[in-house]
Amino acid sequence: MKKFGLVMVLGALVLFAVKPAQAGVSEAAVLSLMISPGARAAGMGEAFVALADDATATFWNPAGLAFQHRKELHLMHVNWLPEFGSDMFYEFASYIHHLEGLGTFGVNITYLNLGEQVHTDENANELGKFNSNEYSIALTYGTKLMENWAVGLGMRYIRSNLAPNIQVGAEQGSGVGNAFSFDVSTLYKFSFAPRLSLGMNLSNMGPKITYIDAAQADPLPTNLKLGLAYRIIDSPYNKLTIVGDMNKMMVKRKADGKADPFYKAIFTSPWTYEEPVEKDDDGNVVSTKSVFNGILSGGLEYWYSDLFSLRAGYYWDEPGKVVYTSFGAGIQYHLYRFDFGYVAADEGHPLSNTMRFSLTIGF
Repeated sequence: MKKFGLVMVLGALVLFAVKPAQAGVSEAAVLSLMISPGARAAGMGEAFVALADDATATFWNPAGLAFQHRKELHLMHVNWLPEFGSDMFYEFASYIHHLEGLGTFGVNITYLNLGEQVHTDENANELGKFNSNEYSIALTYGTKLMENWAVGLGMRYIRSNLAPNIQVGAEQGSGVGNAFSFDVSTLYKFSFAPRLSLGMNLSNMGPKITYIDAAQADPLPTNLKLGLAYRIIDSPYNKLTIVGDMNKMMVKRKADGKADPFYKAIFTSPWTYEEPVEKDDDGNVVSTKSVFNGILSGGLEYWYSDLFSLRAGYYWDEPGKVVYTSFGAGIQYHLYRFDFGYVAADEGHPLSNTMRFSLTIGF
């Protein structure tokens, strides 16, 4: 009898590739939605929600579109999990377009190729091969409520093609699911400190995605992102910006294994969890400590005369014991910008030596 464990294996693979350490992330499906696009943001430790000043704002913070009065195209390519020699890759494309008097509209497309998989039965007999992938298409919009305050919205169609039709016990199942989600966001630039901005994006809110049947549906990776950005230096030839983000997965599983709907999980998802600190000789937990159930990141970006930039970032994930630094650089000529981002994680980490390349074109 054929197994359906492949879908779980693929889910775990994406889990380690996307947010390898955030507690609760394994409680959700379609984790490719959490891969951070943009080599620029990657170089700053994946902290960008309060900056969001280019076409990648369609992912990071749609409200940032309101402050962009132009047309711009962004393209990014990443070979995913290079340490494992995998054939996985990730693509991201985003386009924004400002309409005078209406605001700025945007669209983005994400695609994660999970590579070729081998399908086996319960006795490890090979039954064939197939390819797996996930993609999404999002429409976004940002507009100003005040001169220094903007809001944004996003709507997204999601397709997850993990596995073909296979037998699950007495049921015929499929590793293919479809879903819809939406985002709400805001970006505020303080009037008393024009160089300081606050960003928030609550993304991937929507009904659960179904692969087998409704009873086994899994929640989407609803995520709350909060951040600050401050322009320390702002002169014609030198610009230095510091950014910081906090990410919290808003997913809650109950004791019976079922998940709260997204509109309830936003309030019930735990912000901390207890981690064992000391155990007795029998292995019983004697003491614990409270750990923040999320991820913190931050970085710096330096621009010289709008020609080239240098970036550095820090990624801190206590729940998963993952800490790494990132670096990046950018070159801009007229309406073209090329960015590079690099993850300097410990050897053996799934994201170690991951390099992101992106191209931004203005119109």
